[in-house]
Amino acid sequence: MLIRSLCLGLGLLVAAAAPSQAQSPYTLSRTEVHALPAPALKRNYQLFVSLPASYEAEPQRRYPVLFISDADYGFPLLRSIARRVGDGGRGLEDFILVGLSYSEGDSATVSRNRDYTPTPRRDGGGASKVYGEAEPYRRYLAEQVLPYVAKTWRADMGRKVFAGHSYGGLLGAHILLNTPKMFEQYILSSPSLWYDEGLLLKRAKALAAEHGELPAHVLLLAGAKERPRGSREEGDDIVGDMQRFEKLLRAGKLRGLQIQSQVIADEDHLSVAPAAFTRGLRWALPGRR
Repeated sequence: MLIRSLCLGLGLLVAAAAPSQAQSPYTLSRTEVHALPAPALKRNYQLFVSLPASYEAEPQRRYPVLFISDADYGFPLLRSIARRVGDGGRGLEDFILVGLSYSEGDSATVSRNRDYTPTPRRDGGGASKVYGEAEPYRRYLAEQVLPYVAKTWRADMGRKVFAGHSYGGLLGAHILLNTPKMFEQYILSSPSLWYDEGLLLKRAKALAAEHGELPAHVLLLAGAKERPRGSREEGDDIVGDMQRFEKLLRAGKLRGLQIQSQVIADEDHLSVAPAAFTRGLRWALPGRR
C-alpha cells in the first residue's frame, strides 16, 4: 500500500549527506545533546534539547515541556516553528523542546519500526525484521527520560506534551491508551492506526466499553489526501481511521478525556507534518495574544 510504504520509509527523509573533510557540520544554536542509554533495551539513545530564549533571564520560571518523536526530523522542525510562530511568547508560550532520538547505530527505519510499533509484524517485517517494542520503549521513556528531564531542567512536569507523526503518532496512541497520565496533552499527526489490522482501534473500542477514565487532552490531525483512492486496498485510510478513533473514544464518555480532530486540506502523509505540528503547538501552548 502506498501510504504504508511511505510510513515505513519516513526515516529516509531525515538522511543528510555526509560532509567532506574540508567542511564543518551545521549545528543548531542554543541546543544540547544528552546521552541517555537504555540498559534494559541494550541500546543507546540521545535527547536533543532546546531551551527557550527566556530560560536564563527568568531563573524562577518553570516551563511546559514538549517531547517529539523522530527527533532527526521533528526536533529541528518544531524548533523552527516555535521560533517563527512563537513570536517572543506572543504566538506560543515558551517551552522546553525535547527530541527523542533514534537508537545509536541503527537507521531511522530500523529504530522507528521497532520502537514505535505495539506488536510484531505478522508478515515478518521484510528487511526490517524487528517490530513491536513500543511498550519496552514506553517504559524507557517513563522510567528514564521523564525523570532525567525533571531533574536536569526547570520543566513543569505537570504540563508534558507528546507529539508524533505517522509511526510516532502510533506510539503516542499506544501511550495514550495504556498510560494516559504519562503526558497531559497528545498531538498525534497522521497516526498509523491501520497497523496490525487496526489493533489500537480495537483497543480504543474495548476501553470505551469500560466507560472508565482517560485523563488527557488529545488533538488528532491528518491530511485530506490521506484517504484511499477508490477501494480500501489502494491505500490506507488515515483520515477515516483517525475519525473512527475519535468517535470510539468519545462514545465511551471517558472521564477526563478531551479529544478533537482536524483534517488539513491539500496535504498528504509526508507533507502534512509541518502544518499539523504548527496547529498542534498553537492548540497545546497558545501564546499571550
